[in-house]
Amino acid sequence: MTRFAYTLLFLLTCCLAPALSAEDYLYRDENDQGVTVIDYTVPPQFVHKGYEVLNRDGTVERVVDRALTEEEKANRSSDEYRRQAEKAEAERLREWDESLLLRYSSIEDIEAARDRALSELRIRISILRSNVRSLKQQVENNQSKAADIERSGGTVPVEIVAAIDTLQSEIVETERSIDERLNEVSVVEQGFERDMDRFELLLDKVELRKRYSRADQN
Repeated sequence: MTRFAYTLLFLLTCCLAPALSAEDYLYRDENDQGVTVIDYTVPPQFVHKGYEVLNRDGTVERVVDRALTEEEKANRSSDEYRRQAEKAEAERLREWDESLLLRYSSIEDIEAARDRALSELRIRISILRSNVRSLKQQVENNQSKAADIERSGGTVPVEIVAAIDTLQSEIVETERSIDERLNEVSVVEQGFERDMDRFELLLDKVELRKRYSRADQN
């Protein structure tokens, strides 16, 4: 059937059904053969293909889209995830930029802040290394005492053995702290490098806007 024939069929249907109230609607959908059908209901087996809701004048009141396939649902979910990720990244950059502009007025400011942070970390590392040397000296002292006792034929007191074990555990823990601080030095350096790169980008944008503004004024 042609589109004209469908329209004529619809108009005839309306004319032959004067008893319908103003609250009644007609539905236009396609059957399995792809034939457009106008009726007072949509067969359940065709609902997933989508349909149109028409008023008595033949005007489309509402369009119900067809059901999405599983692949389409997955794609839509992926698109939504990407949009959310892009929105979150834009917000992260906005907060980063605001923080940089509040804290610094030049690259030199960032370099000075980096140097202060690294200096504090290196002082902590120096203290921890000094602690390790002190602990190792205490271990050596206790081991020397134990050796003297054994050479004289005596039994090493439990307290000395326990003290050596405790000191060696403290050495291991302190050396672990040193490794953590050394790793933190690397992280801090990289963080400030990123801040400087981002700040330079912000300065370029500000300068570019100034140039455009001066050009517009001229």
